[in-house]
Amino acid sequence: MTPEEKIAELGLVLPGVVPPLAAYVPAVRTGNLVYTSGQVPMVSGKLAQTGRLGADLSTEEGAALARICALNALAALKSEAGELSSVKRVVKVVVFVASDPDFTDHPQVANGASDLLAEVLGPAGRHARSAVGVAALPLNAPVEVELIAEVI
Repeated sequence: MTPEEKIAELGLVLPGVVPPLAAYVPAVRTGNLVYTSGQVPMVSGKLAQTGRLGADLSTEEGAALARICALNALAALKSEAGELSSVKRVVKVVVFVASDPDFTDHPQVANGASDLLAEVLGPAGRHARSAVGVAALPLNAPVEVELIAEVI
């Protein structure tokens, strides 16, 4: 089963690439690595939710939003790689979490992205990761995800 078929089996739709919000491109390929720009939880051209974790949103809501970010990152990745089946390995994922100063569940929020990548890509979706708390993200997004993948 291809990753695209796995996405459909999960009841998801791989979206179009989210247009850049500023002066950058959604993904860049250099050699056999693809770097995605940070992806916020955009659905049909709008943020799915806004706010900060621990103040406005729960850990579970944050994980669901990180999952949307990862799906958008897969769309950006596919735009450079051609097909998701060409992904040899997701090397690194960075998850930024806009959060209240007392919020400490950043890893659980990031699991939303990590779990989706593993579900879609299998062992190739397992990766090194950082989950970082920040004061604010563009457009008041709660979560932003970027990744680096090795492709064939």
